[in-house]
Amino acid sequence: MKPPDISLVIPCHNEQDNLQPLLSAIHAALDPLGLDFEVVITDDCSTDNSWSILKQLSADDRRLRVQRFKFNCGESAASWAGMQVARGRWIATMDADLQNDPKDLPALIEALNRADCVCGTRIATRKTGDNWIRIVSSRIANWVRNKLSGETISDAGCTYRAFNRECITNVKFFNGAHRFLPTLIKMEGFRVIEIPVSTNARLSGTSHYGVWNRLFKSFRDLLAIRWMKSRALRYEIAESLNSV
Repeated sequence: MKPPDISLVIPCHNEQDNLQPLLSAIHAALDPLGLDFEVVITDDCSTDNSWSILKQLSADDRRLRVQRFKFNCGESAASWAGMQVARGRWIATMDADLQNDPKDLPALIEALNRADCVCGTRIATRKTGDNWIRIVSSRIANWVRNKLSGETISDAGCTYRAFNRECITNVKFFNGAHRFLPTLIKMEGFRVIEIPVSTNARLSGTSHYGVWNRLFKSFRDLLAIRWMKSRALRYEIAESLNSV
């Protein structure tokens, strides 16, 4: 079977009311492009009706592939599990809560003509979809991450991204790595850029993130990334004989 052009990888935890609108919005955004795509949703052991709804949706839509964890593992694990089974030559990651707008997918895909990985940034649009506590905590977290890691990513907390599947071939994923994926991809020698994306207000469900998640809980991971960058192997082959 020919692999799809792009795989949308989406972690899900207690998003029962957002799943049908999400799938409809994805089709509205991608069907006109004429691309072959698949949607891979990993249910992180939801306690609501998310899994029942996903099974119903997948029965009616051949593009939707779903899997469910035996126990709750977190966003990084759900994202990575989806990436591992994704078949597309491009992979796009997004949240299931509809705050990431599928209407931005064509722009992310188009930007892959200029880079290996394209990250969404919500800096210009956060006021339309988030309260001031989330906005301030996100700005502080991004400033700390960039200061300690030597990065310039303006919105590292935005997991709305698209990249060539080769970008993650050698990436070492870990719990919390979804926050640092642009840096991990850069460390593999790939080019990463940012483009503006929309921020919708959450209409259903409850946010899983706050100040604790955005800054304090990820601080240890940030120090690990800083260490990895400082110890990364850097070399260039000057001459090679009898190479294959």
